[in-house]
Amino acid sequence: MAKPKILIVDDDTIILDSLCEFLTMEGYQTDGATTIHQAREKLSRQSFALVITDVNMPDGDGFELLTLVRQNCPRTVVIMITGYGTIESAVEAIKKGAYDYLTKPIIDDDLLLAVERAVRQQALMSENVQLRQQLENKYSLNRVISQDYKMSRVFELIGAVADSNTTILMTGPSGTGKSLLARAIHYQSSRHTQPFVEVSCGALPETLLESELFGHVKGAFTGAVNNKEGKFLAADKGTIFLDEISSATPAMQVKLLRVLQMRQFEPVGSNQTYTVDTRVILATNRDLAEEVRQGRFREDLYYRINIVNVNLPSLVERMGDVPLLAEYFMNNFCAAHNRVKSGLTDQALQCLHSYPWPGNVRELENVIERAVLLSKGPLIDVGDLPPAIIQHCQDAASMNFENKTLKQALEGPERAIVKAALEANNWSRQDTAKALDINRTTLYKKMKAFGLEDEAQKMGL
Repeated sequence: MAKPKILIVDDDTIILDSLCEFLTMEGYQTDGATTIHQAREKLSRQSFALVITDVNMPDGDGFELLTLVRQNCPRTVVIMITGYGTIESAVEAIKKGAYDYLTKPIIDDDLLLAVERAVRQQALMSENVQLRQQLENKYSLNRVISQDYKMSRVFELIGAVADSNTTILMTGPSGTGKSLLARAIHYQSSRHTQPFVEVSCGALPETLLESELFGHVKGAFTGAVNNKEGKFLAADKGTIFLDEISSATPAMQVKLLRVLQMRQFEPVGSNQTYTVDTRVILATNRDLAEEVRQGRFREDLYYRINIVNVNLPSLVERMGDVPLLAEYFMNNFCAAHNRVKSGLTDQALQCLHSYPWPGNVRELENVIERAVLLSKGPLIDVGDLPPAIIQHCQDAASMNFENKTLKQALEGPERAIVKAALEANNWSRQDTAKALDINRTTLYKKMKAFGLEDEAQKMGL
């Protein structure tokens, strides 16, 4: 593998040629510049992994070039060199972002060691950028699979508030993807390069939760043998996601109210107050308004966090997404487990469509992973689904035909199919009729017969 490019900047042509020749012999690609102006031009035309620059230049100084590189070439590492080295100038170089500082005369072994370390640092920086980009792509709203109009409204709301500092409350049943959307909000905001920290409030008792959120000092309680940084401080300049916020005790709710209002807190056992710039997203699967009426949740905290409410529908409310999600999960798990599946049978899809999904999207994901692992053929069939889903499908089929004429028995499945097609096409009559291969007049009659026309009117569609 070719070694990376290095730009060497020095007004002494003898030193410049010597450094270029030495590093070229070591396998590096080198280029030289005798002025800051030349260095700027070369940096604007191509990228370099490393810049080695003299501090004293005829048309400026190396610190000016260092600032330029830090602003415009964040993946490029800088080594400063000078013939008049002092501790103060070395400290200044490091503070301004230089990776290393060398003094003339430069010893070959010292230079080579500094370059090798700097190149490794540059490789780590590039890898971090790539990993961050992968995370942003993974948690992009474009990766959230849905054609349902309810989710479209959720996406619109998230798009409107993502790049703001406002507190967001996410509600909806467990398994609907609140954590996934919280990450999507973070990576769509201007804070996307900063930390995203997730805390499950329901998984920790009150004493540990306070320490987890705000940290503690050594000796604050039994077992506190060292100082610990809390999650709010870890999420400074970034986003903290507090899941299951309804499980917080009254005492913890008071502390949360203060940090939400003032962005200030004290670690457990400490009198030192910390101030953070942290965006807060909270989630719950309970009705917080009812929790307030029952006296289990503070009213002032409820109104403080309920600024923007993102309510996620259950999977049964967006059944038109089941085939899309099933195929998406199937492809992901086939890649993860080295399996080859071409799809699901119509019978399997009908079975999935008739199931009520109490565990929502998370349950569907688990079901598809199980089916990918257990299925023997190229298609996932009914027999590859969990017994509970198969039994429910059989029970639903027997109930549909019990004491009914054939026409009556077909009305239930037909209504479900028409409704699912409408939801999948955002209730567009023209697109739905085309998808079902019927004309629009027939679709209108069926919608009226099944009560779907009234349902569409209530939603303003």
